Amino acid sequence: MNRAEIKNRLTEIFQDVFDDDDITLTDNTCADDIEDWDSLEHINLIGAVERAFKMRFTVREVSGMKNVGEMMDILEERGK
Repeated sequence: MNRAEIKNRLTEIFQDVFDDDDITLTDNTCADDIEDWDSLEHINLIGAVERAFKMRFTVREVSGMKNVGEMMDILEERGK
């Protein structure tokens, strides 16, 4: 899966988790950019991404992600 495909899939996941079809992701999108992205929704988001991509993030990866671009970096690397 290439980066564009990952971004498209993540956009669908974000729109579903946050129930907002207007969400458009960039590499720099972070919790401050999405109104309902709080700690509880972060857990829901991580779970949804893990299910969709059939993988598990490590605790270090989750705590180190500062934006969507870093999440895509991990997913892209794992997909190789």
